[in-house]
Amino acid sequence: MELIILPLILGIIAFFLPTNWVRPFGLLASLSVLAVSIVHLMNFDPANYVLILNPAEVFPLGLTFKMGYDGLALVMVLLTNAVISIILLANWNREISSNARFTGLVLLMQCALLGLFTSLDGILFYTFWELTLIPIFLILYWFGKQDNNRALFKFFLYTLLGSLMMLLSFIGLAYFSPNFSYFQLVQANFDGKAVEAAMIMGGILFAFAVKIPLFPFHTWQAPTYTNAPMAGTMLLSALMLKMALYGMIKWMIPIGFEGLVYLKWPVITLGGIGIVYGAIIAMKQKDLKTLFAYASISHLGLIAAGIMLFTVSAIEASMVQIINHSIVAVALFLCAGIIEDRLNTRNIDDLGGIAKVAPHFGFWFAVMTFISVSVPFTAGFIGEFVLIKELFTAHWVIGITAASTLVFGAVYMLRAYQGSMFGPTKVTVFKDLTWNEYAVFGILTLAAVGFGLYPQIIIDFIKPSIKFTQELMAGDLTFTKK
Repeated sequence: MELIILPLILGIIAFFLPTNWVRPFGLLASLSVLAVSIVHLMNFDPANYVLILNPAEVFPLGLTFKMGYDGLALVMVLLTNAVISIILLANWNREISSNARFTGLVLLMQCALLGLFTSLDGILFYTFWELTLIPIFLILYWFGKQDNNRALFKFFLYTLLGSLMMLLSFIGLAYFSPNFSYFQLVQANFDGKAVEAAMIMGGILFAFAVKIPLFPFHTWQAPTYTNAPMAGTMLLSALMLKMALYGMIKWMIPIGFEGLVYLKWPVITLGGIGIVYGAIIAMKQKDLKTLFAYASISHLGLIAAGIMLFTVSAIEASMVQIINHSIVAVALFLCAGIIEDRLNTRNIDDLGGIAKVAPHFGFWFAVMTFISVSVPFTAGFIGEFVLIKELFTAHWVIGITAASTLVFGAVYMLRAYQGSMFGPTKVTVFKDLTWNEYAVFGILTLAAVGFGLYPQIIIDFIKPSIKFTQELMAGDLTFTKK
């Protein structure tokens, strides 16, 4: 339980620290939580489940309060803790990092995310899903643009409706399962009632579709990302939407597998539309942050479509791509944030020639651009190639649609890079990178290339979890603690 309790305690402490203590405390706090998760990693056998909270009794209303992790969940725990640390490091030289409220909220959000990824009870999963909304909403409200009330209202309304649908779906599951334990829910007996399974899972899917966001539930994303502070945008893109993708793999598909006959192709189709739509809109954007937001919709449509195939290869590739997307999201929004901090603009038309006066930034922006377009020897290349192959196997039309992301992605990313770094010289003064920005770009590059050269480290880690879930769905085994 120290995984969840530690960031909670540290987050509360952060609210009461003097200003000059907040910045180092936040980074050290996040690194300490990361260190704890690494200890869990070193002691973990991917073939087993680890229970960190396992009450023997079933509580009123079917609550079990079980918490634990398998390889799939532990990957998300490690990703969360690593990204939180990188986000705080990226913001080290910004005023926001010395704000006690900001640092406290980030650590509380970390606590809620870890709680969600380790939940093994449906209502507990929903509870942590809701708790993650509070700190990110306050970060957007207190530290975003002052005229962002409309974007915030849309973000809140979408997520509220999604959460309500999820809650109703979990309540509906009570008719098919003796309690809300994950292991009971996965073996819920729908007795061939595919329509009922699809209806119940449709509510959970709605919540996930909003959070991803999946076309056409995406309209909150671009204005929210654009008006959020850089750290808030990183948290939303690199971590919060991963809750939904993880939820699809871990919860939605295994529990309501019978209903996939009605949900599979609609979701894959929406994912394919999102791939093309997000890319085309991104190509027309002049604001770098908005461009990266629509690019994210395109890439996430590919992941969501791949997950719905629920083949082992597609799930493995989806997890590789989930990690890669977090790397790319932090990197690209950091690039946009650096430009905005130095020039007070993100408009490509106002930029040009930055690489001439800040060659180090120009180099690292180029590296991140190549990683984002999934060049060989990066994690994105492996993830996208396998997902496209799996989708093409399912149907050649969706496969070709998915493959278009490779072309479109190169167009909008190279346009963004060329327009801001080269072209007509409009920027003559630009402070080059600071030490923490060098560190962040270096860490992200090592991660992207490392997982690109050896993605098997992720695949081997999650394969037993996928196999266990498939066997559990088939009713071939019951869970025992090992």
